[in-house]
Amino acid sequence: MFYAPFRFFTLIFRVFDKDKPMSINYDIIAESIPLLIAGAGITIQITATAVFFGFLIGCLVGIARLCNIKALRMLAAVYVDFIRGTPLLVQIFIAYFAMPAIIGHRVDPFVAAICACSINSGAYIAEIFRAGIQSIDKGQMEAGRSLGMSWSQTMRYVILPQAFKRVIPPLGNEFIAMLKDSSLVSVIGFEELTRRGQIIIARTYASLEIWTCVAFMYLIMVLIVSRFVAYMERRYKTE
Repeated sequence: MFYAPFRFFTLIFRVFDKDKPMSINYDIIAESIPLLIAGAGITIQITATAVFFGFLIGCLVGIARLCNIKALRMLAAVYVDFIRGTPLLVQIFIAYFAMPAIIGHRVDPFVAAICACSINSGAYIAEIFRAGIQSIDKGQMEAGRSLGMSWSQTMRYVILPQAFKRVIPPLGNEFIAMLKDSSLVSVIGFEELTRRGQIIIARTYASLEIWTCVAFMYLIMVLIVSRFVAYMERRYKTE
């Protein structure tokens, strides 16, 4: 079943180029799949870690953007605008190549990848939380304050639980986006799924087979996450 896409592409190439029929090397695919699966596991690890820390950053920054302290609002806005306004690839380069000049020693590729992806994800999640909090009726905050709760207590116990249910779909989309964008860390030599594919192709020259395998592995991971997010959305659905 896994080889079906390759047979489909082979038939197409044979139709359009009968003089040079194309063949798929299934042996290379079979040998490469265990290495690619290991790379996919590392991709999931990077994505999950980055989104976890991005979630923590985004929660704090999103709340800071709505607080009454002007300085915090300005700092949060600068962070969000800068991170969202610059490419993730450049941020990875800064974390891996520029940071050693500041701290005085080499940065591990895994640490650089996690830092860059977490900071990038945090900016987008901050906007997701800000929109989710603002979608809650203002009367909820007023009701909490009228009961004697402070602003932070009302935010923690009243607003955030309701906002969380509403941000599940965009959080799922952010996880999927980061899952695919994590392929950019291959430029610093970190061996996730895309980098594993590049290494195998450099050894075997089987570009079609390996890149098609890589594409379908990303597709499978995205579909699994999409189904999980849809399940969570149904479970916590609000009127």
